[in-house]
Amino acid sequence: MMEDPSSSSFSCVQLVPSPPQPEQSTFRRIRRSEERAPFPIPGLAADILHMRVKEGSKIRNLLRFATARMQGEGEDSGATAVRQVVFTGLGRGITKTITCVEILKRKVAGLHQLSKLCYMTVNEIWESPRQDVAGRTVARTVPAICILLSKDPLDPQELGYQPPQTLSVPTEEAARRGDLLRTAGSLSSLHTAKRLCLDDWTGSPPKI
Repeated sequence: MMEDPSSSSFSCVQLVPSPPQPEQSTFRRIRRSEERAPFPIPGLAADILHMRVKEGSKIRNLLRFATARMQGEGEDSGATAVRQVVFTGLGRGITKTITCVEILKRKVAGLHQLSKLCYMTVNEIWESPRQDVAGRTVARTVPAICILLSKDPLDPQELGYQPPQTLSVPTEEAARRGDLLRTAGSLSSLHTAKRLCLDDWTGSPPKI
């Protein structure tokens, strides 16, 4: 889902032990809020595309929206493609956040990446079914990740920077081996495969 960056709930804090959580048998959680703070990546535009990934988010829906915006597609045929997108996730949503980023980098080539890890403070409000027992607010510190993908170059000296992925071009030798593997099931190819293995052995004997 996309959220307004102005309402971002990211904050970098030092990891400290969380207060004890109220017992489930006595209290029930009625609200969960996150402290609002700027992104841990400085210099981001106020209107940057923000993809907030939660534990229950559908990767397919997130990628469909992000890919369309990065490629200038969507309901409005004249939509302008965005140059940057930032993915954020916390707790159990971190793994899903990384998955979305890796898939999007394969769909949209040439993306620069900048990743930041930090911790985020989440406030939970618990109440008791008993009227004479006051509610409690528990502050929890959870790990979080913020990943920026950009079509424009980023500072390669910045901690967490990754250059665009480069696709390796198959060499003639790799192509020859691939052709051999595709036909290795036939009896006529067994002799060729044996000869190839012998050539490799004599050319570069294994080290003992």
